[in-house]
Amino acid sequence: MDIGECNRVHDLALRADYELAQKKRDHFYDVDAYDHLNSFVSDCDRKTEMSKIKLAETQDKLSDEVTSKANLVHDLAEKIGKKLAAAEAKGAEGEVDESMKLMEEVEEYRKLKVEAEQDYRNSMPASSYQQQKLRVCEVCSAYLGIHDNDRRLADHFGGKLHLGFIEIREKLLELEKDIELRKQLRRAAKLTEYEVKPIPYDDKDRYRDRERDRHNRDRDRDRDRERDRRRRSRSR
Repeated sequence: MDIGECNRVHDLALRADYELAQKKRDHFYDVDAYDHLNSFVSDCDRKTEMSKIKLAETQDKLSDEVTSKANLVHDLAEKIGKKLAAAEAKGAEGEVDESMKLMEEVEEYRKLKVEAEQDYRNSMPASSYQQQKLRVCEVCSAYLGIHDNDRRLADHFGGKLHLGFIEIREKLLELEKDIELRKQLRRAAKLTEYEVKPIPYDDKDRYRDRERDRHNRDRDRDRDRERDRRRRSRSR
């Protein structure tokens, strides 16, 4: 899923400024973050649904039995990809024992996948089996093929795009817990900010004095004009 370059400013110094400003006053940055991430995830989910519809229209329709067998192959392939990616990450972090344990699980899933693939192959003509059966990743909307090898699957499930979407969705769920309350508080803060403040009592006297002086000046000016007008009339 490519949405182009992010239009936000990513700067660690600015992040520190944001955190400091939030301590002095609640700017409701979490509400803005929720709205942004929610829009991002919603776009991804819409793309996922559209891709599913497109696949349903373009791929050969299978019977319910064959579809179930194909989904089993997909599910096992997904587990292998995730476990393999996790094993590689643990190995890179120096956790060799954990990495080896995950690789053992990978081998078990591989055996199950071989059996599932054989069952799937036997349930349909050879010509149909050779066609790539695709499905859409529910996390990041990427396409996954039933014939994808382990390396391709590990690259997908351990890739920045897929892991990034996992992190985004987890953060969105975390923010969602209090979002309604936070939005109410932000609305209340805005109403308070834009509320018309009453004139302090001490300022009321000064305000009345200024108004009285202005009224007196206007009255004197009108009186002078009337006197000048009369003078000009008599001189004629």
